[in-house]
Amino acid sequence: MYLSGDNPELLVGNFMGDFVKGPLGDAYPPPIRQGLMLHRKIDSFAQRDADFQTSRLRLSPVFGLYRGILVDLFYDHFLAKEWDSWSDIPFPDYIDWTRGIIETHLAIMPPKLQEFVPIIFNELLPSYKSIAGTEAALKRMSRRIRRANPLAEGGTELTRHYGELKTDFERFIIAAQQFSTDSIYNGGDR
Repeated sequence: MYLSGDNPELLVGNFMGDFVKGPLGDAYPPPIRQGLMLHRKIDSFAQRDADFQTSRLRLSPVFGLYRGILVDLFYDHFLAKEWDSWSDIPFPDYIDWTRGIIETHLAIMPPKLQEFVPIIFNELLPSYKSIAGTEAALKRMSRRIRRANPLAEGGTELTRHYGELKTDFERFIIAAQQFSTDSIYNGGDR
């Protein structure tokens, strides 16, 4: 959401990104589609970004393909924890603002996401500010995945590599902000 700028529909589409798969067609209004595409572009950007990949490779190979998910959540932790360094809007106010936008667009969202919105805003986002909250989010996420996975143990990697991951994040978020701004205003995709 943070990388969505200030367009409410773009934010909604970006927010929905993990819950909408496949071709978009005309299923959503253009600004929502643009937000969905922004989400996909940011995911692709992260997969190509050197700092994101450095963070991913810092983590134990035991986590396999889940290392990218862990880094994504760890970066959410750093953003929430250091929010005042990245935004002029206080974190609780930002959560309230985005929640208001999301809740006015619930009808357009996939049912699974509709059910998950209260958990995201009441539990997940506020919990990202602490290591313990991030670990709890990983445990919840692990239970939502049907097959066996190591996500519940991912908090150990955050603690083990905290300083290095934070440095990677600080470089990544600056590049991701520029990429998102370019994508929003120029349709850019580097």
